[in-house]
Amino acid sequence: MVARMITELGHFALILALGVAIVQMIVPFVGAQKGWTGWMAVAAPAATLQFVFVAIAFGALTWAFVTSDFSLHLVWANSHSAKPMLYKISGVWGNHEGSMLLWVLIVALFGAAAAWFGGGLPPRLKALVLSVQSAIGVAFLGFIIFTSNPFLRIAVPPFDGQDLNPLLQDPGLAFHPPFLYLGYVGLSMAFSFAVAALIEGRVDAAWARWVRPWTLAAWVFLTIGIGLGSWWAYYELGWGGFWFWDPVENASFMPWLFAAALLHSAIVVEKREALKSWTILLAILAFGFSLIGTFIVRSGIITSVHTFASDPTRGVFILLILALFTGGALTLFAARASAMEAKGVFAMVSRESGLVVNNILLAVSSFVVFIGTIWPLVAEMFFDRKLSVGAPFFEAAFTPFMVALAVVLPVGAMLPWKRARLGRAIRPLIPAAILAVLIALLAWTLQTQRTILGPVGFLLGTWLVSGAVVDLMSRTGRGPWGQRLSRLTRLPRADWGKATAHSGLGITIAGIAGLMAWQVEDIRVAQVGEPFEVSGYEVVLTDVTRQPGPNYVSTVGHMQVHRDGRLIATLEPEKRVYPVQAMPTTEAAIANGFWRDLYLVIGDPQAGGGWAVRTFIKPFANWIWGGTIIMALGGVLSLSDRRYRVAAGASKARIAPQGVPAE
Repeated sequence: MVARMITELGHFALILALGVAIVQMIVPFVGAQKGWTGWMAVAAPAATLQFVFVAIAFGALTWAFVTSDFSLHLVWANSHSAKPMLYKISGVWGNHEGSMLLWVLIVALFGAAAAWFGGGLPPRLKALVLSVQSAIGVAFLGFIIFTSNPFLRIAVPPFDGQDLNPLLQDPGLAFHPPFLYLGYVGLSMAFSFAVAALIEGRVDAAWARWVRPWTLAAWVFLTIGIGLGSWWAYYELGWGGFWFWDPVENASFMPWLFAAALLHSAIVVEKREALKSWTILLAILAFGFSLIGTFIVRSGIITSVHTFASDPTRGVFILLILALFTGGALTLFAARASAMEAKGVFAMVSRESGLVVNNILLAVSSFVVFIGTIWPLVAEMFFDRKLSVGAPFFEAAFTPFMVALAVVLPVGAMLPWKRARLGRAIRPLIPAAILAVLIALLAWTLQTQRTILGPVGFLLGTWLVSGAVVDLMSRTGRGPWGQRLSRLTRLPRADWGKATAHSGLGITIAGIAGLMAWQVEDIRVAQVGEPFEVSGYEVVLTDVTRQPGPNYVSTVGHMQVHRDGRLIATLEPEKRVYPVQAMPTTEAAIANGFWRDLYLVIGDPQAGGGWAVRTFIKPFANWIWGGTIIMALGGVLSLSDRRYRVAAGASKARIAPQGVPAE
């Protein structure tokens, strides 16, 4: 009875949240247009109340999963009493309905955060931002209540559930969706600021200072979420890859690229009051591609190993939401973009031009990924042809833009604002360029396979890392090294954050290139007790046992790896079968190392005896995720800079005492 009351309370709270969201969408907007202070003031308490109601609904659904309340259809379809507690909790968002409720919870959270911490925002802009943010909440709350209700009941509750998709029963996938949603929905704040600015007809340095923290936070969350998804794909699927250009992977990668471009473009608006229209457009596109990702994952039009739904009917509703917000914002942009007059002018060679090149490369590369992702659908709809666009297309079409970006980044960071001399700016980078070439030559000399990919990747990675160091040191001025190092510790955190993020990108590029160029793969039938050799390592399958798990049965291969007669790793790859869903999964065993990973996968028993075994030697694999962590850390460092706090000092610039000119 108590469980039933809690879930009914959650359902009722969801309906109340929709009512509050409608009020928050309409009343502050009207107040902003009429100049009615009281109506505009409704936005902040309404945003808090909306978040409280959605949080109650989400908490009720979580309680139902934790207590295995199989009277709820969603719990019955995505949980099981024998499932570990971590996966009972992650089962809340491991499905369409629950994941959409998490989406709305984060929309409401960001809106409430803007209300709590946006005290320095001008009242009219704040009211418009919270109104637009609530409009997004209204759309998705309505979508959940009328098409994807997570609180639907079963008249006669079954004894047990159907369990969660075994592929999702993994720590990496337990935390991957929440981080992605924090990134996706974080971009909704940048979108709300952009639309509010278009309505108000004003974009200036203060606006850019307000929008940057939200965009930076979203970019950090997306970076972590993408990294977790890549890591999961690496060790869970048993394919040994870190990125498969899967449609769902691309759905998160495209907004990440646009968010990176938006961050750099907002810098130009803040520093020079230029690129205003371009920055507004990037904010619209960044969130628009987040909505496209939501559509791809839930419409069923494109298949993937981790899509949430295959219901085209519900996909139509998401498509309508996408058209409403993205199409409406772009229409408003077309009508009001001419009002976004740029004040700053700059020469062809300048920091501004470098950031423009950076933005173009990021935006075009995102469109390349988009075309490759949807082209099979376009070919089937309009040409009646079934096509598959895989890694070869993406690597050939996408890589040149990333190479160009890596080359340009250190140079652009060294250019002065407004006007620069290219030769003078490049001169301090000569040692970094020499170091990068030397590292590339060393990689070419040491490699056993004559491929250009590895050396080029290490050249670009070294160029980015050493360029970031040179950029950081250039900010310490001249004088003795002791004084410069002392000044280095007093540099703003944003400078450290930028250098850290660029270094992380360089490390990731080097790791990807090294892994793709020099990995070794061996597939064979291994007999128990008979060693075999792979690239200088001796591997032996010592035994195979069957072991029960909480809600699965596992076939475990016990394997030893020797080098030069010395035992260096004992690994136990598994092949699990989940009886409830009768679905197998692969659990690779990995001996992680700084320079390489030893990666073992056990397959099925063979008719002639022995077991199918796949062995990988993966150089620099951990550099990929190490670089991702460093990139996210760079974002956190920048976010902690007091200059980037929401409205830090901005209100003084926008609202000056009567008779005193604004600075």
